[in-house]
Amino acid sequence: MLDWLLSPIDAERVHDIGVTLSWHARLMVLSWGVMTPVAILVARFYKITPAQDWPRELDNRFWWLVHFWGQVASFSMACVALILILISAQNMGEAMRHQFLGYTVMGLGGIQLLSGFLRGSKGGPTARQTEGGLRGDHFDMTPRRLAFEFIHKLCGYTALGLIVATIFSGLWAANAPNWMWIVIAAWWSVLIAFAVYLQRQGRAYDTYQAIWGADPELPGNQIPKQGRGVTRPSELTKFNDR
Repeated sequence: MLDWLLSPIDAERVHDIGVTLSWHARLMVLSWGVMTPVAILVARFYKITPAQDWPRELDNRFWWLVHFWGQVASFSMACVALILILISAQNMGEAMRHQFLGYTVMGLGGIQLLSGFLRGSKGGPTARQTEGGLRGDHFDMTPRRLAFEFIHKLCGYTALGLIVATIFSGLWAANAPNWMWIVIAAWWSVLIAFAVYLQRQGRAYDTYQAIWGADPELPGNQIPKQGRGVTRPSELTKFNDR
């Protein structure tokens, strides 16, 4: 069994990619395969933490801090990994599909970071007060904010799907040993199972209500929920019983 685990997936090819490409692979897997999905999972399912007394406690920034800094760190690490592959002298002719997927994911990652800076102002009672008072793109759910949320989520979940394909295409190009396939497949299986569990628990809370509460007079509560599978906390019995 040990011999099989250490053997490359394709017995007809050699697994010998050198130090530079090895570190490229390690950093990319850590970046896109570990940090990015965890940051996305936290953003979707932990806008209200289990110990939080919502709606008495609003605007818990735990999810935002993990998501923002996790994605910044992930993209920075991916850039280092990209530099390693660019300076490598090894022939990558057999990895054209992996290269195409990889550059696509990097492009989407760049768009995500840029779109984050174009999301508009926050507004609302929890933001720093300006001359506009409560007014803000997020608080008022302006067209700019609605466009940002659509683009940000679309690119994010598209990138997440491509990440899986990119990692496994990289494993194939490198003719990685069997144990790597098993470990990475097991990790993604755990992530998917946990996400499905949290989704069924109704934990994909509406961002607007998580931040500002369920007052029906608030602008964001007068429009439909944003995003598929999103739950408004005010719809759940466990919050209404408090």
